[in-house]
Amino acid sequence: MLELAILGLLKESDLHGYELKKRLAESLGPFSSVSFGSLYPALGRLEVAGAVKAVEANESPVPVLGSPSLGAELAAFRSRRAVALGPRSGRARKVYGITPRGDELFAELLAADDASTEDDRLFNLRLAFARYLSPEARLGMLERRRAALVERLATSRSRIRAGRGRFDTYTRSLMEHGTEATERDISWLDRLIAAEHAGDHAAERQEEQDQ
Repeated sequence: MLELAILGLLKESDLHGYELKKRLAESLGPFSSVSFGSLYPALGRLEVAGAVKAVEANESPVPVLGSPSLGAELAAFRSRRAVALGPRSGRARKVYGITPRGDELFAELLAADDASTEDDRLFNLRLAFARYLSPEARLGMLERRRAALVERLATSRSRIRAGRGRFDTYTRSLMEHGTEATERDISWLDRLIAAEHAGDHAAERQEEQDQ
């Protein structure tokens, strides 16, 4: 998931590690706790795979804020990068950008058709970048997610019925709250799916007019 998020943000603009971490925290709730200790290895893997590129930007260093552990992570990373890159002039930061291979990898990860649609965090992440999908792929993603939620709802209702008389008031209330949340998500997806179909019909009418 982290690689998908990184590539998605780099499609919008080149970013240095500090800004990328900030964007992950601001834009993607599930990744708000990403540390430099996990971010930079992920960037390193993507760089080795040819999915991201790195350029030197001559800028002043980013001030280290927060806990001492954050400063230690930054210091350790800069030390490792200095050894890997060798001597360099000025006080520059490494700025990352996506490559053509990165665009391909992002598209593959975003459009993957698998059971991960049941993972709430991954679905939310994919939906955040759904504008990069084709209408057909976007509709397929929404319909798979809806099917997964319908199955989840049926399982939840079955458990509530089976546990009738065994659960106390609070446990039952919590389970019912979960089913209500799933029902709301299904209704929300129904609206998104209807909007996708409406968009397809509008595109078809425009194509007929053009002909």
